[in-house]
Amino acid sequence: MEIGAKIKALRLGRRKTLQEVADGTGFSPALISQIENNNVSPPLATLSKIAKVLGVRVGYFFRDEGPEEAYEVIRRDQRPVITRVISRSGGDHGYVYQALTHHKRDKVMEPFLLHVDPGMREDESQYSHEGEEFLLVLKGEAVLLFEDERIVLHEGDSVYFESSRKHRLLAHGEGGAEVLAVLAKGS
Repeated sequence: MEIGAKIKALRLGRRKTLQEVADGTGFSPALISQIENNNVSPPLATLSKIAKVLGVRVGYFFRDEGPEEAYEVIRRDQRPVITRVISRSGGDHGYVYQALTHHKRDKVMEPFLLHVDPGMREDESQYSHEGEEFLLVLKGEAVLLFEDERIVLHEGDSVYFESSRKHRLLAHGEGGAEVLAVLAKGS
C-alpha cells in the first residue's frame, strides 16, 4: 500500500507545502516527508489528521481507484496491510493494521483489523483525532489508555468513545491482541 505516494500527490495537488501540512497536523515536516516517502507508515490517528488537513477521509488513502460498487467484499488475502507503524517519538508503535474495506467511497465508517504487539511502552504519546471509535478485542487482551484511565479489555470486550479524547491502544500480557477497530467520521 503506497499511502505515502497518495499523501504526496494529494498535498501537491492541493498546493500545500510540507510545512503547511505539518502545521495543520502538529507533526514535524520531517515526519510528513518520511511518511510521503514510505519510510514509515503513520498510525491511524496521524493519518486521520493528515486526511483532515488535505480535505479527505482517511479511507481515501486505502481506496482502490476503480468503479464504485453497491457493495464490497474483501477476501482475507486481499486486505491492504500497513506495517512499519511508528510512534510520534520515532519508535516502533507496535501494531500492524489491515483495511477491511477499500473500494467503497464516502463511507461513514472505516473498519480496520489491528494486530497489537506485546511489549509496547505505556509512556508513548496518546493520540486524538476527529470522530468516534469502536474497538472489539477478537483475540488476546488489550489496554486502552484513555486520557487518565487505563481500561483492560479481554477477548470479546468492546469500547466506544469519542476519538477527540486522548487515547492509545496497547497489548496486555505476552501474547498480543487482535482488535477490530471502526473509525466513524465526526458530525
